[in-house]
Amino acid sequence: MSSDLAGNSLDKARSFTFTNNSEIFTDRVSLKDQNDYYQFTLEGRSSFQLDLTRLSANANVQLIRDVNGNGLVDKGEVIAASKRTGKKAESITKILEAGTYHIRVYSQGKAKTKYDLSVSATPIDNAGNTLDTAWDIGEISANTEAISYTDWVGKSDSYDYYKFNINTAGDVTLSLKDLAADADMRLLNWQGEILAGSANITNTDEFITSSLTAGTYYVEIYPYNGNQTFYNLRLSFTPPDSTVMSQSSDELESVDDADSTSITPATVVSYQGTLRADTFVYTSTSTQTVFSGKGNIDFGSGGRDILDLSAFVSTQVQAFNYAHTANGGVVYDPGDSVARVFDAIAFSDGKQIFFEGIDTIKFADTVIDLSVIPNDPLFNQQWNLHMMDVQKAWRFTTGSDQILLGIEDTGIATDINGYLHPDLRFTESISYNYFDEYSSDSHGTLVQGTIAAASNNNIGIAGINWNSALMHVDVVGGNPGDYSLADATQILINWADSQNKRLVINLSLAGGYSTAFEQLIANNQDDVLFVIAAGNGNQSTISSPADLAKKYQNVISVGACWGTQDYYGNPKTPGTRVDYPSAGIQWYGSNYGEGLTLMAPAEFTSTSATRNTSNSFYSNFDYINYFSGTSAATANVTGIASLVWSVNQGLTATQIRSILSETAYDLGDPGYDIVHGYGVVNTDAAVRRALAIART
Repeated sequence: MSSDLAGNSLDKARSFTFTNNSEIFTDRVSLKDQNDYYQFTLEGRSSFQLDLTRLSANANVQLIRDVNGNGLVDKGEVIAASKRTGKKAESITKILEAGTYHIRVYSQGKAKTKYDLSVSATPIDNAGNTLDTAWDIGEISANTEAISYTDWVGKSDSYDYYKFNINTAGDVTLSLKDLAADADMRLLNWQGEILAGSANITNTDEFITSSLTAGTYYVEIYPYNGNQTFYNLRLSFTPPDSTVMSQSSDELESVDDADSTSITPATVVSYQGTLRADTFVYTSTSTQTVFSGKGNIDFGSGGRDILDLSAFVSTQVQAFNYAHTANGGVVYDPGDSVARVFDAIAFSDGKQIFFEGIDTIKFADTVIDLSVIPNDPLFNQQWNLHMMDVQKAWRFTTGSDQILLGIEDTGIATDINGYLHPDLRFTESISYNYFDEYSSDSHGTLVQGTIAAASNNNIGIAGINWNSALMHVDVVGGNPGDYSLADATQILINWADSQNKRLVINLSLAGGYSTAFEQLIANNQDDVLFVIAAGNGNQSTISSPADLAKKYQNVISVGACWGTQDYYGNPKTPGTRVDYPSAGIQWYGSNYGEGLTLMAPAEFTSTSATRNTSNSFYSNFDYINYFSGTSAATANVTGIASLVWSVNQGLTATQIRSILSETAYDLGDPGYDIVHGYGVVNTDAAVRRALAIART
């Protein structure tokens, strides 16, 4: 190396990171260049070794700790030194905790010399490498503060084990954070059998929450593909009778929170997911194993519904049978009497895996990503799509040109040049009124963006449906040229008939309706699906016209549910009905009652338009992250219904409603209830059901 590459003061120290735990530097010190400084940071407790060799004159060395722990080097403390006389080599050996450190190499008196500086830092492995040698944490309880451990795993330390006890039943939460590379985590019982796992890709945090009985358990931590990384393991315990707030938006639930049902013992085993990111660990103990992911609200933060096959290499698979290929997959009834098309994996030993709702398959030698990720920059913020598994259903369809999306709303805002929001894709144009003269914040723009924003275009958000034709009619505000519900509906029906398209009509509104409007619903139960907002009055009665869902099977009444938090940042359990009980906090809640069909997310990101302050006839375009109420929820269901119909245009509107209902993620009381209807709509399962019907 060239000489004098090291800094000559603490604040100009040469910074380095350890490669394979060691580094060697060659430089010189003299009367004119008396001090050389180096800086490094340790992520965890390590055994440190320093050797200063090849000296031709007297030079010494110091090890300095960053006192403030911020790496800014405004003060340092010498914690070790070597000051041998003459040309003798210098050496420092010391156990160091995590933190930032500096090395000072300096000449003694007028000495001038080159030197070789060799430094190494070997992480200290406190955790045991087998179950028998596991680090014994002892008992954890509700009275114990969350326990935290820092250690590392890598090629030379492929497993870390921790042992703990609980003396009463309760929920144990494990988190694995501060990862520099991909490492995974499993929860084991006292026999070493896998109870749950978390195997996210890259350096995404890992989480497990599990309801356990009293007993002894183990935590297993291991690197993916031998990548070395430090980690921070955190454990906490909550008794079942405690009031538990829902997890924060960056925390993930694991598969053990879901029901696990053995359909045929030792032959077929089935596992169900949650609305969070789940890891499904395959153990090859059954002839056939079935995995069903049920939504993943954590997708945008890196969480994945993962099929963990990291105990196997991909070459052990005899055949992949993907459901999104032509006639691919297997039509299968997982035990809920709702046959769907499942992806299938056949191993060379004859064992099989059927799965749906999976984002990623993780083998020991490779990772297979299944979900579709568009390049829209705000897609990671669209948790509503992730919670409804839209990114998984895009494998099968992004919308068919045989479907027409009809929106009856306030109309769409335009700018001073008459253009729509740049992230909208207005596709059908006939002589009707689509201009929004009414609202200061264009409601119609919010609705249309949710359903069908231009997608994969490097702009803003992704719409649910990327391709189907779209018509928008202004029915709100009573402005000249606005249509009645009946007249607007007739326009949409006529246009769909003329193009031989199936029609999904979005009504994110509430109010009265005419006999003529109801008659159109009654007369078009095969070809037209009406998706209508349940209303925001926080009442136990569905608003009109959504209450027509009690009478007609081609009407879907939609309620609104929360994600991981409400508008004010208060934590919520995903799927919980939107309910602001105090008028001083907010002004609405999702209506419920007889006739409610489905739930869908609210308070999420969509396109927006706000009236121009200098010219109120025109609007400025942007995005908001709190499109709220049953209007927002309804737009979600409309987009999803159009995707389901896109894969099987032979279905009737009443069949689409039935499919969305029977594949929804059940909430509240088992089966239908008046608070949640049939549950939260799930796109992937619904599309798979529609495909299965097409094959029968």
